[in-house]
Amino acid sequence: MTTETELKFRVAPQQLASVLRKGGLSGRRGDQSEQSLVSTYYDTRKHKLKRHGLTLRVRKIEGRYVQTVKAGGAGGLTRGEWEHEVSGATPDLKKTKHTPLRDLATRKLPRKLKPVFQTDIHRTAQARRVRKSQIELAVDRGRISAGRRTRAVAELELELKSGHIADLFRLARDLERKTGAELDLRSKAEQGYLLVAGAGGAQHAEPIALKAELSPHEAFRLIAHATLRHVAANADPVRDMDAEGVHQMRVGLRRLRAAISLFADILPRASTARIKAELKWLTGELAPAREIDVFLTESIQPITAQDVPKRGARAIRKRFSGQRRAAFERARQAIMSARYRRLLIDVVEWIEGGRPHVGDGRSIATYAAQMLDRRVRKARKQGKRLNDLEPTERHKLRIRIKKIRYAVEFFASLYGVRDRKELAALSDRLKQIQSALGSLNDFMAHRELATEAALTAPPAHRRAQAFASGVIVGHEREAADGLMKDAAKELHRLRRLRAVPNERA
Repeated sequence: MTTETELKFRVAPQQLASVLRKGGLSGRRGDQSEQSLVSTYYDTRKHKLKRHGLTLRVRKIEGRYVQTVKAGGAGGLTRGEWEHEVSGATPDLKKTKHTPLRDLATRKLPRKLKPVFQTDIHRTAQARRVRKSQIELAVDRGRISAGRRTRAVAELELELKSGHIADLFRLARDLERKTGAELDLRSKAEQGYLLVAGAGGAQHAEPIALKAELSPHEAFRLIAHATLRHVAANADPVRDMDAEGVHQMRVGLRRLRAAISLFADILPRASTARIKAELKWLTGELAPAREIDVFLTESIQPITAQDVPKRGARAIRKRFSGQRRAAFERARQAIMSARYRRLLIDVVEWIEGGRPHVGDGRSIATYAAQMLDRRVRKARKQGKRLNDLEPTERHKLRIRIKKIRYAVEFFASLYGVRDRKELAALSDRLKQIQSALGSLNDFMAHRELATEAALTAPPAHRRAQAFASGVIVGHEREAADGLMKDAAKELHRLRRLRAVPNERA
């Protein structure tokens, strides 16, 4: 087995052509080579290999065939790979005995394996010497094909051949600064599977699989990479000003920030504070778009069908439609910025290089059980005073509930099949509490928006718009009483988990 440690970037085609010629990049240029690489990726009809975190490809290189199995990484920089030369374009499973594919290689598997997609890449590679490290800089041009679907490839990869990972990030930052390259956390294999699925637009969170024997810090790295991938996967939808894309990127940011909070006691404080500040910045740039979009779709649009003066309904809808466009443009500009591109690089380096506090020997299974128990007890205790809480305190309770729910999602794979029913019941209850408290929080924000709209409306529409604003506030105030009762009921029913993670999962 060998390992590869690499960073991959998307680069504008006009910049891609000049990258290898840029003498201003860090390091001394070395030998350069060119190759044509045609790779066919194999899997079963139900993508069994993908579900187990494996890829299997056969690559044609200058008349010979090389079979490669890849595993691990979970979005991280380092992956294991096992290469063997084979006689033809189809896989030879006899040469996977010492790879992770061995456990899946049943007698039926060879018959079930089919070509899933193909990549046809022209690669120009150049050696770079950065301080004491040897790094390969490779420019890839070509396409991914899956049946009639195709996708162009214009990428740049930095692979650490020897030396220090800090030098890899040093070159990455230089590259971003001089070419506008954006870190891409998806491999060509992942892009191929997305092409097969016809997946476009907003991307949802991927499942997280943890092994019980992992240390808390190892588990955090897996979780953090998965949540960052969720964020980055929605960059293009946000650029397209897609509402669901904005929502999903915000969910990814909340999950990553929640993971940092859940594991705060093992993370380095100084570097973590800087990362949290940058994640908070990006969250803030996206927040107005989501807030105004929800206000338009859930509060303003419904009143147009009710007994509300049409002039008032039109005026308030027009006002907030304009604000919505401005808010989505603000989100788009944030994702187009150098600050966002640097954030991706900084977070990956922090995840990979952060030194944890000295552990106490606990496995993630023990750590998760103790964390969930402690947080559920605190939430239930605070929930007993729900009706007495000020809006700011209620907001903090909602965030606490949300973090517990994300923790349940992060740690679900540690529990046995029998215990997952109890875990699912807890997750459903947390979701109901979060939804109720979230709606209450939205109502507070909507009240401020509606009031401000009424007070600042042009004289010609002031009375009609004030009436429409009053209708919105009245409806939401009426709904608030029911939501408070729902949240209080579910908080009262909140119970500590009897199930514990399976130490041998």
